[in-house]
Amino acid sequence: MLQTPRGGAGSGTAAADAGAMSIGTVLNALRVEFPEVTISKIRFLEAEGLIEPQRTPSGYRKFSAQDVERLGHVLRMQRDHYLPLKVIREHLDAMERGEAVPLPTVGRQRDGEAFPEPVEGPTAARIGRAELLAAAGIDEAALVEWESYGLLVPLEDGVYDAEAATVAALVAELGRFGIEPRHLRVMKAAADREAGLVDQVVAPLRRHRNPQTRAHAEARTKELAGLTVRLHAALVQTALGVRLP
Repeated sequence: MLQTPRGGAGSGTAAADAGAMSIGTVLNALRVEFPEVTISKIRFLEAEGLIEPQRTPSGYRKFSAQDVERLGHVLRMQRDHYLPLKVIREHLDAMERGEAVPLPTVGRQRDGEAFPEPVEGPTAARIGRAELLAAAGIDEAALVEWESYGLLVPLEDGVYDAEAATVAALVAELGRFGIEPRHLRVMKAAADREAGLVDQVVAPLRRHRNPQTRAHAEARTKELAGLTVRLHAALVQTALGVRLP
């Protein structure tokens, strides 16, 4: 059980500073058990609030032994139990508070393998055409035009992924600034290329014979998608010389 609190930016002592490790040292230590871990992965886990390493006055990260232990727990629960980061964070925080909490599970457990629970009844992840038109405040002609540019694509049964409502709202908002749907084809093409890169990375997991490994592909896809979106946003802000709140 983890009983030592995470080291925050202002919690270091002289003794802790003496034993602090650089991110490169932490990477080498973790790779003994997790050979695929990268510096980007460690930084991502920090950004998601899983660890809080100290910072030197010049901005360099300094990790304590407790940080490394916590990272090991996070990576182990991802690798062995395929838990979402939010669930892992809540679990470790409860352990650090001294609470006796069982290890969460995802779906059903059978012979040591995790299987997602089947979805029953209607799902909130779908939206009908009429609902999409109402949510975006557009008419049928506009929707047909947006579909012609690939900005919105209905599923096989004619409904849309719930994220389509967000896409439609943003396309409509950009239109207020004179940016037409045809101008957004370059964004769609960039998104498709980024998605293709993520698919290329997770494809071996999806093709794996082990069902548990295939189930891990979804978690890895979400993680890579989050990193890709953040990088894309940072690159756009850098190119424009602006910083969003």
